[in-house]
Amino acid sequence: MIDLKQYGYTENEKSDKGLIAGRVTELRREQYTVITEHGEVTAVLKGSFYHNAVERGDFPCVGDFVFVQHNASGHSLIAEVLPRRSKFSRSDFSGHKAGYVKTILEQVVATNFDYVFILSSLNADFNVSRIMRYVTQARQSGGKPVIILTKADLTGDYDASIAEVQQAISDISIHAISSHTGLGLVELNEYLQPTKTIVFLGMSGVGKSSLLNALMENEVMTVSAIREDDSRGRHTTTHRQLFMLPSGAMVIDTPGMRELGLLDVDEGISAGFVDVEDLFDLCKFRSCHHKTEPGCAVLAALADGSLPQDRWKRYLEQTGENDFARNKRGPNFKKWRNDL
Repeated sequence: MIDLKQYGYTENEKSDKGLIAGRVTELRREQYTVITEHGEVTAVLKGSFYHNAVERGDFPCVGDFVFVQHNASGHSLIAEVLPRRSKFSRSDFSGHKAGYVKTILEQVVATNFDYVFILSSLNADFNVSRIMRYVTQARQSGGKPVIILTKADLTGDYDASIAEVQQAISDISIHAISSHTGLGLVELNEYLQPTKTIVFLGMSGVGKSSLLNALMENEVMTVSAIREDDSRGRHTTTHRQLFMLPSGAMVIDTPGMRELGLLDVDEGISAGFVDVEDLFDLCKFRSCHHKTEPGCAVLAALADGSLPQDRWKRYLEQTGENDFARNKRGPNFKKWRNDL
């Protein structure tokens, strides 16, 4: 028998329908792998649950705790998803460009995690604005964001990159690491505690698979080379999967994202731009648009340099995208299927 507490299960409730608890550890199309007290089982959605999930848009995701109708000789059936304590989502344009999208959907990437490891490689693709976008969405998720700068062995001065990120994001831990040399890995032990779950997020080629292999102390994921012309990589992770580390912590590995669409991040933006939004209360007019109004504290801060132009620009970009996604969702919004 497997003790689900090792997998972070803390629910005291029992199903009154003869169902058993489990945690989704892998998702491939419409087939799930679930760890239960009986071990690992393959599961699909129960018919009635599937039809309700289509209507509600709340399909199970990797990391979810579920109630399962166990079948020892075939596919078990997922009958219920338990409440989520954290969730990382992004907006999905369904393949359309922003100017042509009619409805923006929610794509749930991972659930029930404690930390969000935002990975960015220290190569030509290093981009602070992109890191800030991940941080904004991570703040909204319910997990604690941690910035991981990978491939530190390939740069002679990663301290400068750390300082650049710290200037833009001052209240989040930043670690420079190398999965190949082991540089900085010991600093991650404070997060890799038993029953804790970490989700890896970042673009293709940032080193998620390499870091997972290093933490697993085993080659569990294939690693591919990045393109030399733009320092970007191909997808080596093709689906989401939860791994149990030797430390007893768990990692949810996700495919690299070509782009991250912000979705419902009012709190995330406010937490990341406290200095900017504090200025709004100092404006002469409550309805100030911060463009040409007299007595505007934002314009004054931009003029004297206390609010850097780049920071104001990033704030406007994130709030603009968040408003755009909100308007495109509309009153009949349904969540997106969990397939990447």
